[in-house]
Amino acid sequence: MEFIDYYKTLELDKSATEADIRKAYRKAARKYHPDLNPNDPVAEQKFKEVNEANEVLSNPENRKKYDQHGKDWQHADQFEQARRSQRYGRPGGQGAGYGQGSDADFSDFFESMFGGAGGRAQNSRNVRFRGQDLNASLQLDLLDVLTTQKRTLTLNGKNIRITVPAGIENEQVIKIKNHGGEGKNGGPNGDLFITFRINNNTAFKRDKSDLFKDVEISLYDAVLGGEIMVDTLSGKVKLKIKEGTDSGTTVKLKGKGFPVYRKENVYGDLYLNYKVIMPKDLSAEERELFSKLAALSSKK
Repeated sequence: MEFIDYYKTLELDKSATEADIRKAYRKAARKYHPDLNPNDPVAEQKFKEVNEANEVLSNPENRKKYDQHGKDWQHADQFEQARRSQRYGRPGGQGAGYGQGSDADFSDFFESMFGGAGGRAQNSRNVRFRGQDLNASLQLDLLDVLTTQKRTLTLNGKNIRITVPAGIENEQVIKIKNHGGEGKNGGPNGDLFITFRINNNTAFKRDKSDLFKDVEISLYDAVLGGEIMVDTLSGKVKLKIKEGTDSGTTVKLKGKGFPVYRKENVYGDLYLNYKVIMPKDLSAEERELFSKLAALSSKK
């Protein structure tokens, strides 16, 4: 897999702060976002690289490994384990206490892990390494995750069929085991991590499995009561408005929200916020009627 310089991808240097990384990521993500670059494969690839760079550099632990080991950062734990083995388990080393091996010894061993020359390269054939984990992102609309569905991803020329569970959230990451980079020397494959980017192009606001929506009602319905039809994600619903309903009143429609992730046939709630719309451009007759109402109200 070709090495990608994550700092270069985000146009940063190694001294960048967490705030610098966040700012650079937002700028680059906007620049290469597929919605702004339709049918542009170069921008699409750049967008993937930007997301991958952010996922590594925004994680302090992963960033530390990346800074120390570069393209081999995902093998950092294995390197450390091998180093400890060299120091504590060296054949003929009388238990090989800490500090027995020189830095040169370890440097040679480190090199041999990826096929260094000489006898050490021969020894490396016996060391199994897990493949690199891979990162990918999948763009979906909110209505796409209203139900569970199948999707096919193409990664490194291979088609991967995945199940997208209903109710998955924006920026949620799922792991597909053994679909990452190939292992070395017979080691296991890495895993594939997919980040979901959910575009909400509906009139609803989402908070996990609950939905929120503003609904306009007339002054007359608010004062006298009435009935209205309201759109939900599962169809229209007829609602009764109570007499004397204030603007800002919230009503809850139980079970009319979004699917709960990984819970079949379980849904959140829909909260409707009533906004009373004041009448405009009153006719002379309407003004007269409102004046009479005002007069009657003042006598109470």
